[in-house]
Amino acid sequence: MNSSHLFSQIAPRDIEKLVEVSLQLNSTLNLEELLQYIIKTASEILDCEATSILLYDEKRNRLFFAATTGADPKKMAQIPVPIDGSLAGAIFRENKPVIINDVSQDPRHYAGVGQILNFQPRSLMGIPMRIRDKGVGVLEAINKRSGNFTTTDERVLSALGAQAGVAIHNARLVQALQKSYEDISETDRLKSNFLALASHELRTPLGIIIGYASFLQAENEGDISEHAERVLSAASQMRSIIESMTSLHLLQAKGLTFKPRVVPIQQVLTAAYEEMRAIAQEMRHTIIFDTPVQSLLVTADPEKLTPAFVNILNNAIRFTPAGGEIIIGAQQRGGAVMAWVEDNGIGIAAEQLTKIFQEFYQVEPHTTRRFGGLGIGLTIAKGLVETQGGRIWAESQGLGNGTIIKILLPPAGTSSLNMSSLP
Repeated sequence: MNSSHLFSQIAPRDIEKLVEVSLQLNSTLNLEELLQYIIKTASEILDCEATSILLYDEKRNRLFFAATTGADPKKMAQIPVPIDGSLAGAIFRENKPVIINDVSQDPRHYAGVGQILNFQPRSLMGIPMRIRDKGVGVLEAINKRSGNFTTTDERVLSALGAQAGVAIHNARLVQALQKSYEDISETDRLKSNFLALASHELRTPLGIIIGYASFLQAENEGDISEHAERVLSAASQMRSIIESMTSLHLLQAKGLTFKPRVVPIQQVLTAAYEEMRAIAQEMRHTIIFDTPVQSLLVTADPEKLTPAFVNILNNAIRFTPAGGEIIIGAQQRGGAVMAWVEDNGIGIAAEQLTKIFQEFYQVEPHTTRRFGGLGIGLTIAKGLVETQGGRIWAESQGLGNGTIIKILLPPAGTSSLNMSSLP
């Protein structure tokens, strides 16, 4: 029976009340408040002693008491209400209203409910709540105060149930969405706390290692000095990882402070290269600068922008086989300045071009990793660039065809990009 047909058979005063109820139901998304309002309103309209809402648990394929007049919801939720073998289950399963004006004569009624409610049910009326073809639950009215439940009562409760089913469905969707956001927020919080704790706790032992290794290298020659140099090299790599973890944590916590000023992009690119020069030489890479003689001025904090290019260059060096070629370039691009790092390394599949900027994302499977890294270098680069009003993205012709990471930055005198400059 559709809702328009239901309303045509209901008294005008009840229709007025149901319209008022509809406005309230559509303005409430808190599930608990909604359930309490429904049972209170149903009890008032039908003049009955109690009202119950049973919702469908899809995972367990059963109904459960979600709200009941004058009862502890936690106790009510513990009462098993199977789809088969229960009165509410029959209403839900068969999608038909039921009126029983003598409950004692129906074996499907569970007497335990009356014990929890502290009164004995005499009469009961129940209607299914649905949204489209999906069952939401059952709405029950118990013990008509005067006389018996009638077909008119059934129409009123069905009209209320039709509205309530939609409202409950929407409220449960909102509740599920909020839970998902909370889970995501908690995961992010734990991850952020781990980064902060790990980077903090690793600094002290690393400082001791670097101190003793430097002492051994300075005071000894031959094998001992060579071994100390290797320790220092490994410690430097570890320190770089810790600094990356710290930077990521500060970006997530919005704890970084920026001091933008006008600076030539060539200065930033050269500083990044100098930091990665030794590793590039060790890999026998050829580094080519493709920048104009004239300074390309951008508005940025060089202390924060240089690490972005260090991370990008580090990626290019690691994912390019020994003896490769890496181009560091920059040019004027409309109302902005574009810089890039291009390599002829392993390349990136099209579906991974945006994923590589996600935290801890690894292009290669962890079981067959060859290139190392935590998977946060490009995440940090993205954060440092975007926080300063820029944009970063990756381009590649596919696996085996190299990669180019491009960055678009605001020109001198501005703090954000002109959208017309975006590719």
